[in-house]
Amino acid sequence: MLYFIPAWYLNNEWKENEQMWHVRRMRSEVDDTVKQIQLFQRNDICEYRILLLSHTPNLRHFLHRQGVFRAPYWSVFDAIQDVRRSRQTMLSFHNLNWPKEIEFIYTPFAIIAMLHGEKYAQIEFGEDGNLIQVDLYNGGHVSRKNVYDDRGFLSCTVVYANGKKSYEQYLAEDGVWKLCLFADGHVTVNPRSAWYLIPETDQRSGREIDRIERQAVFREVPFQKRTYASMEEVIGEVFSSYLAGTDTRAVFCAALHRQHDALLVRLLDGRRKILSVFGDRFSMAGDGSRELLMCADYIVTDSEDNLRVVSGEPALKGRRMASIPPYDTRIDFGISLQLHVQKILVPVDHLTAKELENIVIALAGYLGRNPEARVHLFTRNAAYNRQDVLLEQVGRMLEKHGFPSAWARKANDNRSENLLEEEERLPILFAVEQCLNELAVNKCVREQRILVDLADVPDLFLQILCVSIGVPQLLRAPNRYMVPERNGSVVRDLSELGGKIAYYLDNLTHWNEAMIHSYELGRKHTADSLIRQWKEVIGDVEYDKSLTAGGH
Repeated sequence: MLYFIPAWYLNNEWKENEQMWHVRRMRSEVDDTVKQIQLFQRNDICEYRILLLSHTPNLRHFLHRQGVFRAPYWSVFDAIQDVRRSRQTMLSFHNLNWPKEIEFIYTPFAIIAMLHGEKYAQIEFGEDGNLIQVDLYNGGHVSRKNVYDDRGFLSCTVVYANGKKSYEQYLAEDGVWKLCLFADGHVTVNPRSAWYLIPETDQRSGREIDRIERQAVFREVPFQKRTYASMEEVIGEVFSSYLAGTDTRAVFCAALHRQHDALLVRLLDGRRKILSVFGDRFSMAGDGSRELLMCADYIVTDSEDNLRVVSGEPALKGRRMASIPPYDTRIDFGISLQLHVQKILVPVDHLTAKELENIVIALAGYLGRNPEARVHLFTRNAAYNRQDVLLEQVGRMLEKHGFPSAWARKANDNRSENLLEEEERLPILFAVEQCLNELAVNKCVREQRILVDLADVPDLFLQILCVSIGVPQLLRAPNRYMVPERNGSVVRDLSELGGKIAYYLDNLTHWNEAMIHSYELGRKHTADSLIRQWKEVIGDVEYDKSLTAGGH
């Protein structure tokens, strides 16, 4: 059995990332664990289960968005809250207990409940239209927040006093409170409901007993204390009880995250462990994270760049490591040849202001020679004014070096055009692609003719998409997804940039050759390749532990 322990936390709290539908998502939901679960779910690699340490009342909606709705899981907070049901249930705000004189006002974003002319409540919904939260008001200020589970019950209520959070209670399905978390961090247990649920297991196999279809059999385990110093202490006790019923030969694949790393060091001591390092988590690692890495049986990174950083740590010398990308390649076809312009995609989030200026000016020189070329600045930054700020910044850079600042403006910005005759209007040569999820990134890349990623660490997902779609890449250094003079080229000096772009955009033969080489390279990084790598890692962990345990 393989257990995945994800890092699905909100602002380093033991809470999920679910949010109101009208609030812009500040970062992608997709991470290493999501992609790993998708891979295992769709290819039946081995038996697995997700172990959740966070409060996730809308987990079913999250799994559905990621295409893994049927993924098996166990939740610490389901155990704490005595939750036995597993299926989603439609819950309408009309079914809640409202005063008789209540009046509902439907706004474009939320539903406002008015009582005697004053705001009584605000009803919030998730991305799928599901009820997720009701904020109650008293005297114009929030007095309570009720958080609802997508299985049809009140999961958590947060009480405020004088505008500050006083405490929050976690409730069972029948509305009885189980835990109370106070503002200072300590937790009390309801003495009348002082137990949590642990699934019964077959001691011979370590598997959970399932006597009725999709209905686990539980036993009630009493809490060891009535007061705990922190929620982490409660989670540790419940998780430890669950681990006691798992097979000692099981493998745990945990996402590195400072929120749970210190806890896992203690609870997974002596167990088979694979640590997954994704994005910038290693740079934010704490002491617990480094200790967990030191006792891992295997470390898997999402990129070669992360692998070099992790392997460069003196304390991790000799640890077994591998770089397995979370995304697979697949042959796809873009539409860039169908467009009347040639789009140049330039990621900017990890460039300094000076680096961006130098690149913009080098690109501006090429744009003056190719009237069909357009630069699309790629950003994952979710700030609502990101496009305006970026275009204004680029406009100043262009003007500083003698180029028209109007090259960088929004399509609906006619301030400069109104001053010009029809034939003298300046085209828009710099645009912004603000992509916040995989679907938006995929749609964007399908329209691009070339990728110019001159950051020290190129965007991994963009690279994989470029290989899949056949888009040539210009990078500072070669890597597994860009082989120089085959599907791209290395830019060592910005003076070379214009010439290297022209090589692919001015001659369709060179572009087609890069596309063919991209497809050939993509065959090395398909889902089958990722599956083989994961099987090798899991097999190595299982084999080594069997030897140290005296197995044969």
